[in-house]
Amino acid sequence: MSLDYTVKINSEIGELEAVILHKPGKEVENMKPENANRALYSDILNVEVANHEYQQFSGALNKITKTFQTKDLLSDILEKQEVKAQILSDISRLELQEELVESIQSLNSKKLSELLIEGVLMDKNTLTKFLNDDRYGLKPLYNFFFMRDASMSIGDRVLIGKMANVVRQREALIMDYIFRFHPLFNNRTYNPNLINQKADEIKIEGGDVLVAREDILLIGMGLRTSAEAIDYLIEEFKQQNKHQHIIVQELPHHPESFIHLDMVFTLLDRDQCMVYAPLILGLNQYKTIHIEVKDGQTKTIEVEDNIVVALKKLGMDLEPIYCGGTQDQWIQDREQWHSGANFFSFAPGKVIGYGRNSHTIEQMNKHGFDIITAKEVSEGKVNVGDYKKCVVTIEGSELARGGGGARCMTMPVRRRDL
Repeated sequence: MSLDYTVKINSEIGELEAVILHKPGKEVENMKPENANRALYSDILNVEVANHEYQQFSGALNKITKTFQTKDLLSDILEKQEVKAQILSDISRLELQEELVESIQSLNSKKLSELLIEGVLMDKNTLTKFLNDDRYGLKPLYNFFFMRDASMSIGDRVLIGKMANVVRQREALIMDYIFRFHPLFNNRTYNPNLINQKADEIKIEGGDVLVAREDILLIGMGLRTSAEAIDYLIEEFKQQNKHQHIIVQELPHHPESFIHLDMVFTLLDRDQCMVYAPLILGLNQYKTIHIEVKDGQTKTIEVEDNIVVALKKLGMDLEPIYCGGTQDQWIQDREQWHSGANFFSFAPGKVIGYGRNSHTIEQMNKHGFDIITAKEVSEGKVNVGDYKKCVVTIEGSELARGGGGARCMTMPVRRRDL
């Protein structure tokens, strides 16, 4: 495998060469029922069980490809004093915590990396702080193990997320610093956080951005990604004089399981995709819009029947596999709720996802996917290279309760071109 880890992502399914992960830690354990909703969770997780499941997931990926942990990458760049000073200054400004940030700036890079993710206790040294119900001055990054959202690889650049919720803004800041300053990457970025015009309206998260082909992006537009953010990206493509197709899928704002496009649509193989059929293929009020950018201008904007039809017109003829099976929408709804459509591809026709969604897994098996477990892969009992097509299953009883799946928990930085 190449030692070059600069970003190169021209598809969702090319053979994975490197991925960034973040193991859920004390930041998740520091959540309590009263602040779960504010932390964007509907419930608190059993961290011991979640870590057991996560170990299967990360252990399998460790056997398959090169993996990096965010905490280690952050620690690496904090060794540089000028980077350390700059990121702490930005966090202080972003979160209005100058005194607190000053109190941790002398810590070594490893400890500082931990605290910037796990949170820093509030010093109850004033009456206002004493009466404050919050335990943390610098809030834990409860959602950071869902690596996909704060940054996303598009071609040879990284798009830094413009997070929809304040509680996640530091995630994007950390990923921006990693990609700008870590010697492994040293990538150019798109960063809508630096835009002043329409700053409040622009929001975009990685769960909504899928690279279907080098010249085709799929973008969900809903609760976490706005039309203004998509317009921002289009303007960037115009300045680069890129020929780019953008297929925008409107998403419902409720229920919360429709939070991102990858919760209802993911790519599995050169000719197969996973869909939550009622939204992606059914007749409904949510538009699919095809935008073509060419020669520095928006050439066309038009409505399509659905994503699958739009992709077929562009030469990608995909067979949809139904999340939850084909027989009962009640089952489709249940399995979609627990990230049944959220698969992460590590090679064409080879994916990883939650085994708890049994009807979805059965449907994949009917369409040619062998079923193996992440535990078997991580323990070296099974080699994914021995399979033409496979789905690697994680137990997922607890991780799924966090509101995301295997794609959500990965930030791929490099894939082989198809």
